[in-house]
This record gives sequence, C-alpha cells and structure tokens, in this order.
Amino acid sequence: MTWLITGGAGFIGSHVVRAMTDGGERVVVLDDLSTGRAERLPGGVVLEVGTVLDRETVDRVLREHAVTGIVHIAGKKQVAESVARPLHYYHENVEGLRVLLGAAVAAGVSRFVFSSSAAVYGMPDVELVTEKTPPAPINPYGETKLAGEWLVTAVGSAHRMATASLRYFNVAGAVTPELGDDGVFNLVPMVFERLDEGEAPRIFGDDYPTPDGTCVRDFVHVEDIATAHVAAARRLVADPDARLTLNIGRGEGVSVAEMIEVILDVTGRTGVRPAVGGRRPGDPARVVASADLARSTLGWNARHDVRAMVESAWEGWRLRHS
Repeated sequence: MTWLITGGAGFIGSHVVRAMTDGGERVVVLDDLSTGRAERLPGGVVLEVGTVLDRETVDRVLREHAVTGIVHIAGKKQVAESVARPLHYYHENVEGLRVLLGAAVAAGVSRFVFSSSAAVYGMPDVELVTEKTPPAPINPYGETKLAGEWLVTAVGSAHRMATASLRYFNVAGAVTPELGDDGVFNLVPMVFERLDEGEAPRIFGDDYPTPDGTCVRDFVHVEDIATAHVAAARRLVADPDARLTLNIGRGEGVSVAEMIEVILDVTGRTGVRPAVGGRRPGDPARVVASADLARSTLGWNARHDVRAMVESAWEGWRLRHS
C-alpha cells in the first residue's frame, strides 16, 4: 500500500511518518508547511506542498502516487484560537476533511485514519473516559473534531472505506530532539518557556476536587501516538469493514502539579515554586482515558512514562532554544 499522510511535516505528523516508514510502509506527505518543516521528514519520503482544501492538488497527489490509504493529521489545533476564529476552524478542519474525503472516494482510496482528539468529550464527569462516554465538546476545535468523526464514519459506510478515528489525549515528548514540538500551546513547552524567561510555572486553579487540587490529565508520548497510527493502519488493511473510534492514551492520570514537579526535576529547577492563579474557564477537573479498547482492538499499548516524555521534550527544547 501507499499511504498519504496529511500534515506529515508537523510535530505529530512527522512522528507518524517516521513510525510508518520504519514499519516498511510507503509514504507520501501532503503539507502546506504553515506549521510543519520539510527537514522533519526522513530521506526518501516525497513531500507534496499543498493544502487539503485544494481539490485539484489532492486529486493529482492521489493519482500520481497511486495512494490506497490516507492518514489525515493536517488541521488547526489551538483551542483558544478556535474560540476566537470559529469560521476559520470549521473551514480548515471540516471543509478540508470534506474535500479530502471527496477526492479519496473518487480515487478509490479504501482506508482512512483520522486524527481526532479527546476535546470531543468536553468536561466529562467520569473517572475514566471510554469511547461510550457521550461527546460534549465545549469549544469549536472539539466541535470540528467530532463533526470530522461523523463525516469519516458516514463516508466509510457509504463507500465501503475502512475507517479509524483516533482520539488523542495530551501529547508530549519526542523521538529525537529534531522532531520536538515547535509550539508553545501545551503544558510541557509552556513550562519550559516560563523557566527560560526566569518566571515561575503557572497553575490555573488548585481547588479542584482532585487529590492535590490541580487538574488531572492523561499524558501520552508522541511516539506512542505514532505507533497507534501504524497499528490502526494495519488493522484497516486486515479488516476492510472496520469502523473504529478509539481513545489513545495511557489510562493513567497525572495532575498538573505532579507534571510540573517532574519538569522541574528534569530541568534542574527543583527550587522553583509554581505560581497559583484562578481557574481558567472550561477546564475540567479530570480527563483520563480508558485505553482498553485500543489495546484489545489494535494490540497497542503506550510504552513511555511521564518522565520519558519530559526528558525527550526537554532535549528538543534545548536544541531549538540554545
């Protein structure tokens, strides 16, 4: 098979490209390089510069490379930006997916893996979030991911396309420093940035109904995210009737305070005390995945612990900020 990976020059996408090529898959990347970098890609991988919104480009890429499966990672991913620019997010994430699926159907593509998000769940009041937990997104980003899942499943059913929607939880880490996260939108790089600026890390609220009062999240290493994509792609090849929706997480909760403590230890800043402020609107107290279905369906397990995530992320941060 030949897999098209959209957004394959980005942080998560480049890890998926690396994992799939290491696994012997033939890969082509489509990326507009708005946030991705061509140098992230391993040698021998073809990069087509373009956007999924351009049907003519997508048609050409699918045809010229005889693509038989797609891993769709491209899209906008910042929650706050989605609140400020909902029309932009719906255009990029939903319309872009519609265009891509239309081209896929026309080209006879028979496998489709969609990168979704735990943001579809919103603020679930449960100990562990399962795939049966009712989705209730609380921001446009999460809404676009849920709408994307619906669209992928509907198209798969109508056109006998095997599909998988992978709901990522909180991604961190890097396989190599060169593939580290360039953005400062998630907890780990946000703390790194504060420390580099001589500022204390911020904690937004310490009065939640959790053991230490701070929010609890499920952090998963980006390499584990990548291997989940490989496992999903192989499952779709084996089962042409698959319609999968799966949580991709570790199934273990780590509080914000605990994560910051690990970061301070890894960076050698153990004397720093976090600054505690008020809660941010919309932050749920606890969002932790049940990953049982991914294990039983894909034979996949997250392998890396929190310290490995932080250590690898720190190496990448130092490489880019030294």
